[in-house]
Amino acid sequence: QVQLVESGGGLVQLGGSLRLSCAASGSIFSITVMRWYRQAPGSRREFVATIGSNGGTHYADSVKGRFTISRDTTKTTVYLQMNSLKPEDTAVYYCNVATRQGNDYWGQGTQVTVSS
Repeated sequence: QVQLVESGGGLVQLGGSLRLSCAASGSIFSITVMRWYRQAPGSRREFVATIGSNGGTHYADSVKGRFTISRDTTKTTVYLQMNSLKPEDTAVYYCNVATRQGNDYWGQGTQVTVSS
């Protein structure tokens, strides 16, 4: 089992920045890929960014060049640095991890609201 706790969400103005964190606990040795997703009101949950065990990253086109995903050296905390925020970035942001056993775990989400 892996437990995930996100933090760092909040209200920010157009063009502002936020840094989200997701701390993992439990069977952290089994974590491979760490990802961020988001879900806006009335919309489906969508992929935002991912970072693999080797540090490789991939981003949704909508955030490329504005968001940066990273993880600490212990590989138990993943971050999402969000710059140049837009109202359309408003959503609940969720942390997700995959394990070597093929399991998937989700955090509880953190709200990000961008005002215009």
